[in-house]
Amino acid sequence: MNTSRRQWLKQSSIAALGLGISLRSLGNEEGLVRNFGQPAGLINLGSNENPYGVSPKAAAMIKDLMGEANRYQYNVASLRSFKKELADHYGISQDQLLITPGSGDGLAHLARYYSNENIVTADPTFGILPGTAESIGSKVIKVPLTTDKVHDLNALMAAINNETSLVYICNPANPSATMLKHDVIKNFCEEVAKKTAVLVDEAYIDYLDAPDNKSLAYLTASNPNIIVIRTFSKIHAMAGLRIGFTIAHPSLIKKLSDSFYMRSQFGCSVLSMGAAMASLKDWDHQKMSKEKNDAARDYTFNELKKMNYLIYPSYTNFLFFKLNNYSGDFTDDMLKKNFLLRSADYADGKWCRVSVGTMDEMKQFVAEM
Repeated sequence: MNTSRRQWLKQSSIAALGLGISLRSLGNEEGLVRNFGQPAGLINLGSNENPYGVSPKAAAMIKDLMGEANRYQYNVASLRSFKKELADHYGISQDQLLITPGSGDGLAHLARYYSNENIVTADPTFGILPGTAESIGSKVIKVPLTTDKVHDLNALMAAINNETSLVYICNPANPSATMLKHDVIKNFCEEVAKKTAVLVDEAYIDYLDAPDNKSLAYLTASNPNIIVIRTFSKIHAMAGLRIGFTIAHPSLIKKLSDSFYMRSQFGCSVLSMGAAMASLKDWDHQKMSKEKNDAARDYTFNELKKMNYLIYPSYTNFLFFKLNNYSGDFTDDMLKKNFLLRSADYADGKWCRVSVGTMDEMKQFVAEM
């Protein structure tokens, strides 16, 4: 079975190279199959998924809605309050929301909407938005992270010019796992918004502690140039159910809805919408997921530090560390040992991004390291 899996990977690698994409993409933007099967003993630490599964309340809701899965979402009475419940949860109005099947679709839509001029972003960052922009011919201005792998806000601000249509910032950051404090990113967004639109990707914000886990959604009610994008894929463990949403000023939401986001909610299933509604209310599951993640992450961080790897504190459900003079293909070598993770070459060397699994999985990872 292991041989077959590796042969599949080798063939896929050849095909990917022919398409000009890399199997080691840190964000899996190319969408290639990653999970080769738990029966083969694979420990999947490659996609920043929540290893603890969906909320029990979400699972119960999925079961309850199975009998209505043959209906379109607008024909299911219990889902008619979905947008209102989501809006109420974040203290915004319904006309500030657009729903998508995962935040990835929203990021791609925004890349297209703002494609008329250049986009400013960090480097490295989560690749869907800048990758989509480049694929359709837009100019992307990439600003390196600081030496501590944090967004360089002064440099990002300086990169904005008269042709900048959007500044994209992922906080907490992917792949570097670092973060900007709430007041810092708030002030930055308010300054950028005086010049152009700014998008904050809050995919991992639920792994932060208060007050830094406060969403910037409240800024969008009065500022048409500030956009926030969220997902149910991380703390809610719904990566396979595909629910995300974009928050913006009602005037911008109307423009987005009339263009690239047209009928975007229609791509979300009855089951995923019901599960999302239930998961929002299950604070115990969110708390459990965060606490277990924190414990396994801190253990792994400390063990890698003991091994003298260059690693900065993580505020997410993954870690980013430098591979000291590693000459081989780390991703492929670890796959042969049944660990799925990501590594890539940057200007300052080769780095690895490893997702935080269960404590048992991270102990196995540490033992292999």
